[in-house]
Amino acid sequence: MTPALIPFAEGELGLDWLVLVEYLKNGHQLAKAEIEDLFLYRGSDTLLSRSAWIDGMGLLTKTATVFPNNIKSGQSMIDGGVMLFDDGDGQLEAVINFHLITKWKTAGDSLMAALALAPESAKKILIVGAGTVGYSLFEAFSAGFPHANFIIWNRTQIAANTFSEKTGAKVASDLEMAVREADIILTCTMTMDPILKGDWLAPGQHVNMIGSYRPDMREADDLALQKSLVFVDSFETTLGHIGELKIPLESGAISREHVRADYYDLKSFKSGPNDITIFKNGGGAHLDLMTARYILDHWKN
Repeated sequence: MTPALIPFAEGELGLDWLVLVEYLKNGHQLAKAEIEDLFLYRGSDTLLSRSAWIDGMGLLTKTATVFPNNIKSGQSMIDGGVMLFDDGDGQLEAVINFHLITKWKTAGDSLMAALALAPESAKKILIVGAGTVGYSLFEAFSAGFPHANFIIWNRTQIAANTFSEKTGAKVASDLEMAVREADIILTCTMTMDPILKGDWLAPGQHVNMIGSYRPDMREADDLALQKSLVFVDSFETTLGHIGELKIPLESGAISREHVRADYYDLKSFKSGPNDITIFKNGGGAHLDLMTARYILDHWKN
């Protein structure tokens, strides 16, 4: 077969966030994915290669480079490539734009958890971090919570103002105050040290953390985790790999049982009106595979 070559702009036309969520749900009803991750580091630079195989859906390999200092020269901080293979014969089915897969997988992953855990009546959504992921989250959560208003907080005011101009989100100058008034808090930063404090959280809030992806990165402090019901997309890609959970688990701040469920037990993604919920978005190539399958199916149709 001749593999499909799917670029960003053309591949994104007509995609729907809520349809993607259904693909993610259905993908977790199939046989559990086999996942392998490879991380290589050089200072702040990262090579991340993730592969997944879901029996009945196919195989995928996604490799990303994360070079934070590229920003200084005006280059993209993140790049990479994605290949999707047929489950039956292993033939290459598609080469899909890396940024297209990453955008839809990342935001769709978080949206699925929020639709299960966040209050349906959520009116204020705070996005912490005005980078590329922040814009993707704005798109996804606008679809999932169409009646909510958005607030943006960023370390640099200029980026927050630009985000506001492009999206209409209200700019917050004080993070603590913004967290206290939000129903849903989305964090997508590159911080090594927690910026979200448990003291700020109140009953009924939903926290959805996307930013940390290395074992030395975390966005929320121990208290935030301790006072919350904690969920993840995948035990395999979060508990031993990402500082958000790896550090407090190793220190004893939380126990393994404190992390209640991952997406292979979606029925357990439940909370009461007075519960604080935290979802850690760890990504994973199996989610890229489910997203790639949606994009390819849509492309063919």
